[in-house]
Amino acid sequence: MFVAWRDLRFARGRFVLIGSVVALITLLVGFLAGLTGGLAAQNVSAVLGLPGDRIVLQHPSSGQPSFSESSIDSGAVEAWRSAPGVKDVLPVGIAQGKATAHGKTAAVALFGLPQGGASSTVTDLAPRAADEVGLSAGAAKDLGGARAGDRVSVLGGTFTVASVRGDAWYSHTPVVALTPDAWAHLSKAMGGTGEATALAVTGDPDWNAVADHTHTIAQPPLLSLAALDAFKSEIGSLGLMIAMLFGISALVVGAFFTVWTMQRSADIAVLKALGATTRSLVRDALGQALVVLVIGIGVGMLVVVTLGTLASGVLPFLLSPLTTLAPAVAMAVLGLLGAAVALRNVTKSDPLTALGSNR
Repeated sequence: MFVAWRDLRFARGRFVLIGSVVALITLLVGFLAGLTGGLAAQNVSAVLGLPGDRIVLQHPSSGQPSFSESSIDSGAVEAWRSAPGVKDVLPVGIAQGKATAHGKTAAVALFGLPQGGASSTVTDLAPRAADEVGLSAGAAKDLGGARAGDRVSVLGGTFTVASVRGDAWYSHTPVVALTPDAWAHLSKAMGGTGEATALAVTGDPDWNAVADHTHTIAQPPLLSLAALDAFKSEIGSLGLMIAMLFGISALVVGAFFTVWTMQRSADIAVLKALGATTRSLVRDALGQALVVLVIGIGVGMLVVVTLGTLASGVLPFLLSPLTTLAPAVAMAVLGLLGAAVALRNVTKSDPLTALGSNR
């Protein structure tokens, strides 16, 4: 690393420039990853918060299963409950609606949840009485800061807020929990069937056999997210943008070090003529690239964390290892791969050129 450190000190302006570019790309990738994570959480957190090994939806005669179209009758519910290996079945009704409190009206996701299920972010919202509701933190905020004991109007019915807890979202709307009977009444008022939308099943039955018998489909919670409307297109679009930024980062770093290595070709040839091994020169070049990447990525991620903390109260922004450390590591790896492309001039450099054999 002797030559690399000398280069870094001698040509500070050039390396500050590439470091700044790496920091800006890291800022873009990290901020976009945080927004993607925040948007995803506001789309699927209620589904992932259901207790169960599999999420069961109605299997349509044509097309793919969908939460918005699924309706599971009582016969299918009982068939799942009586299937060998099933430990627990939680019927969940899901519908979109509006709620009003303190003069504020907000779009909400209405969840019909029975009491007594396994504890989770979503099931803990389940009220005990048919004239009560449980509000997620997002719903309480959108309804003018509603608190326990307040009155809330949901599709013309009046309910008392039993509790406010957790942060559960479904299709970008906060969750409001009702009893199954109250939810079924509201569902029928909106033209629905009043039957459960999905089942959260815990156990180890013959999933395919029971699903075929009940005309349903059982999927792990993560795979069931594909049944959410617009989830794949939303995450796919943002994921493609992140992937393109990763590719740009590798291209920019690779191009910089390619030009830089070409400018040093005579120096590299001299070092080879003096006995430097190809391995040591490669280690020197990659070490130099790693120093620039670590500093640039570190600065970029520091800005991401700072802005993300400030924006989390306004934007759906998620700060987690998946949205910070993972993009940082990916940026470093892709940057090193880009720099590795520039090593052809190192490995192919002819020492004789340093001795004037081409003159």
